[in-house]
Amino acid sequence: MRVAVVGATGAVGRLLLAMLSERSVAADEVVPFASARSAGTILEGYGEVQPLSAETISGFDLALFSAGGSTSREWAPQFAAAGALVVDNSSAWRMDDQVPLVVSEVNPDAIANAAKGIVANPNCTTMVAMLPLKALHDQFGLNAIVATSYQAAGGAGRSGIDELAAQVPVLHEDVNLLVSDGAKAARKVTAEVHANTLAYNVVPMLGALEANGYTDEEMKLQNESRKILELPGLKVSPTCVRVPVMVGHAIEIRASFERAVELDAALEALAAFPNLVVEAAPTPLEWAGRDEVAVGRVRVDLDDPNSINFFVVGDNLRKGAALNTVQIAELAIARGLVG
Repeated sequence: MRVAVVGATGAVGRLLLAMLSERSVAADEVVPFASARSAGTILEGYGEVQPLSAETISGFDLALFSAGGSTSREWAPQFAAAGALVVDNSSAWRMDDQVPLVVSEVNPDAIANAAKGIVANPNCTTMVAMLPLKALHDQFGLNAIVATSYQAAGGAGRSGIDELAAQVPVLHEDVNLLVSDGAKAARKVTAEVHANTLAYNVVPMLGALEANGYTDEEMKLQNESRKILELPGLKVSPTCVRVPVMVGHAIEIRASFERAVELDAALEALAAFPNLVVEAAPTPLEWAGRDEVAVGRVRVDLDDPNSINFFVVGDNLRKGAALNTVQIAELAIARGLVG
């Protein structure tokens, strides 16, 4: 069993390597790949990082991608043509009808429909929301959600974390300015990764703005939820917000159902769902570095007995990216789809 990890020197790529080892995936050889700029780097335990070329990509059973959409569009089909099952963490293939979009606990059977030899990982925000929504959908029949995300700086990668970390001490030098002239305080730093100054702030613009007034990040939440849950008519009202948290996305969701929601039955369904933990009021900081998704503040809507409100958090680098990628690989191995 030979496994390629493409994008191995990035934050998620390094986590992929660690998780392959932690979870004892039955790989005889794991080969790291990266861009030409990073090729040649030595990764302890894995040797030299390989460049992507026609000569280097043959002979693999699995290829786990976390290298960005353009790299995935170019190289995923080539790995697949060379015999590997590709699990891609970018947005490049998610909405392709011939590429299953899989959350391992939610729709594992979809993995069998990888006509192109590619399986897609959802957006990290969608991923976190899917576990409680699936648990409740099976119980009450989901038909609509209003979702407001509170997304960590790390959703933009290492550069997003670094930008926030650099801004905090600069703005902290003059706390009074944060109170008396916030606009002046915000301009003491530059924002290149995030849409505006993120330190001591909340930024309600995340992703590229589309013609309908929503961002591409918000549209992912709609389109990917429909595909994963196999609910093409699901009504989704999304708002995505960047918050000054390093790692860990949170989402407040109002979910509406075909049937009236009974709170005890909802809590029981949530607690029984795999890798989902019910907690009174989970926070992204406290769940950073953990594999499970946490859900709390569960309450029946004040005005609509068919709706329920809850707050869900999860590590966007682990379950939101690397962990689910490895779980898909484990599914593929267990079902005899590789090797």
